[in-house]
Amino acid sequence: MTSPAGSLDGRVAIVTGASRGIGREIALELARRGAKVSAMARSESDLKALVGEIEGFGGKAIPVTVDVADGDAIQAAVVRTVEELGGLDILVNNAGMTKDGLLMRMSDQDWDDVLTVDLRSVFQFCRVAARHLRKSPNGRIVNISSIVGIIGNAGQANYSAAKAGVFGLTRSMAKELGGRGITVNAVAPGFIETDMTSGLPDGIRENSLKSIPAKRFGAVQDIAGTVAFLCEDAASYITGVTLPVDGGMSLGSVG
Repeated sequence: MTSPAGSLDGRVAIVTGASRGIGREIALELARRGAKVSAMARSESDLKALVGEIEGFGGKAIPVTVDVADGDAIQAAVVRTVEELGGLDILVNNAGMTKDGLLMRMSDQDWDDVLTVDLRSVFQFCRVAARHLRKSPNGRIVNISSIVGIIGNAGQANYSAAKAGVFGLTRSMAKELGGRGITVNAVAPGFIETDMTSGLPDGIRENSLKSIPAKRFGAVQDIAGTVAFLCEDAASYITGVTLPVDGGMSLGSVG
């Protein structure tokens, strides 16, 4: 079997939300395994730093600035990737946002903004990318959702709804695209140590830790490794699956 270091040699991958956190680590991991990466985000400076790191260990990547709330920009970003990197084999939809607030105080705009970025953009990227992925012998789509889409969370009705929607979208696309040789799966991270979660109050962190059977928070590498596996040949018969990577957090309360 091909070693992980070269398991994605020659393949072209798009990773959205690649400038930091989970998306950045996914881009790095795919590149380490041999993929050429189109790293997408709104911050050009952060993308250039990422591309520089990938090139530093001999990988290939291009920075593509894109606003995932703009359908025309999504179209252009995918086309640019295909033209500059020679095709498309992998799409990882990681870009996302939150605008938290209690239901009775949540504005229509906050609802629409989160659904646009966290759900509609996933649909739009998949719609455009599928035309190119069907030409690949190893077409892969991996959508990054959240366990919040499974268990819900007070103050995140918009985010929970969007992430739950990703599950249904993933299953439907798996049925539509399976005959074209494209697998479609979702990964649902739990509490992952990132810049965003590190700023949470100690009380919230402590309560979250109590709900995790594994008794630790996840690392970005936990998500990146899972995504990379789903893109490899070893996962070619896995499709339509939502895989929680949460240390057991979505199992419910533990004693």
